[in-house]
Amino acid sequence: MLFNSPVFLFAFLPVAVAMFYLMGHIRGGVAARAWLVAASLFFYSWTVPQYFLLLVTSLLCNFSFGRLIERQQAPKFAKLWLFLGVSFNLALIGYFKYGGFIVYNVSTVFDLHLIRPDIALPLAISFFTFQQIAFLVNAYRGNSLHPTLLEYVSFVVFFPHLIAGPIVQHSDIIPQFRDERIYHFDADRFAQGLTIFLLGLAKKVVLADKFGSYADVAFAGAAKAAELSFYEAWGGALAYTLQLYFDFSGYSDMAIGLGLLFGIRMPINFNSPYKSRSIVDFWRRWHMTLSRFLREFVYVPLGGNRHGLLRRYINLMSTMLIGGLWHGASWTFVIWGGLHGGYLVINHGWEAVRTRVPVAGRMMSAFGGLPALLITFFAVVVGWVIFRANSLDAAAVVFRGMAGSSGFFLPAELITKIPFLHWFGSPTGKLNNFNDGTNVGFIEMSLLLMAGLAICFRAPNVQEMTPRWRLAMVVASFALVVQRVLFSGQVSPFLYFRF
Repeated sequence: MLFNSPVFLFAFLPVAVAMFYLMGHIRGGVAARAWLVAASLFFYSWTVPQYFLLLVTSLLCNFSFGRLIERQQAPKFAKLWLFLGVSFNLALIGYFKYGGFIVYNVSTVFDLHLIRPDIALPLAISFFTFQQIAFLVNAYRGNSLHPTLLEYVSFVVFFPHLIAGPIVQHSDIIPQFRDERIYHFDADRFAQGLTIFLLGLAKKVVLADKFGSYADVAFAGAAKAAELSFYEAWGGALAYTLQLYFDFSGYSDMAIGLGLLFGIRMPINFNSPYKSRSIVDFWRRWHMTLSRFLREFVYVPLGGNRHGLLRRYINLMSTMLIGGLWHGASWTFVIWGGLHGGYLVINHGWEAVRTRVPVAGRMMSAFGGLPALLITFFAVVVGWVIFRANSLDAAAVVFRGMAGSSGFFLPAELITKIPFLHWFGSPTGKLNNFNDGTNVGFIEMSLLLMAGLAICFRAPNVQEMTPRWRLAMVVASFALVVQRVLFSGQVSPFLYFRF
């Protein structure tokens, strides 16, 4: 069930909210929590009923491991149960997410001719596995909060964050479920949540899906080795850059808004990341809960920056490689993670130079930070090309087009409207009326790309908007949302559902 589907918007959500508050006065909210667990499990099963037992098994096993860790007096036994619990989770995600990838690569390296198993990826396994690993580690550290089974399951399966984040920790959610005030309807809180949800929904169905139609044409062409012109390649790369931003930040806003409908405040996951002036700043703003997890449970345990400069850079690279692999079983994700690891190493190296050579910092500041903004954005776009491409060969096609090696052909649509432009190029753009009949729509695409970039670089995000701004944006976008959801007949999944 998708947040942007009519069945969710007009059936599941109203019933879930109404029953939550009707049951809120029973046994201090216990009945409401039980209802919310049942609704969340139904929400998950609606999409992938065959993995319902897998989710329940994961919940019960991790809760049991947590209890065993909490009860151990001797640290060595607590560490043993932690090791077994983390191993269980890694084995689970390793089999379902990386089993086929491992078999394929072992077979390729050793020429074994093994058949790659066709293992379907359970929905949300990356998210609920990371959340439960964090719980086990915190239980070992003595910070588990000793939840009941109902509290634990409520924290993991709470449907607003279950499918695609944010990656919450038990300390974010469980104390709120223990506060009886959330079970009493609050009109202001409800209105705030509904507003944030609708703004996130508008990002998804009005902006992200539109940019996705352009990106899909360009990357489908690259996958078929159709050389892209300069304009087509940059159009596709920027379209995907905006699609991913509005899709995932929209989902995160919707999750925060849905949480508020039930009285739960969830952590912010995006803070205008394309306004970043460094890659370090980018990762403080993009998918913030994943960055927090990687820092607390990967980078710091590896040693962080406590063992010298070289070790720090190795730890950064290792952390980002793991972060890339978390996104999917593909070398493109691993290389994307390694690329960002390299970016971070360069960024920290530059900061070291800047502190020792003040003139370098003054030169950058003289332009108001614009060079840093553009360099950071360019680096991010390059990374997204690898992230989106279905193979390294396809990514290479896009990069060649972006570099201009495949020509600077202007689209026929533009040349026919502005006749003198034929002096500057041939109307033979590769992706106009591509094999599937799709037309890139160069003028429309260009205008929307400029509008999307302007929003990312200049507009306030949802958290920065005043209540009056939020209301104006909701009124402006509501008609478009209704038109897309009810009358278009198309409901596209969120991109992070694949991860």
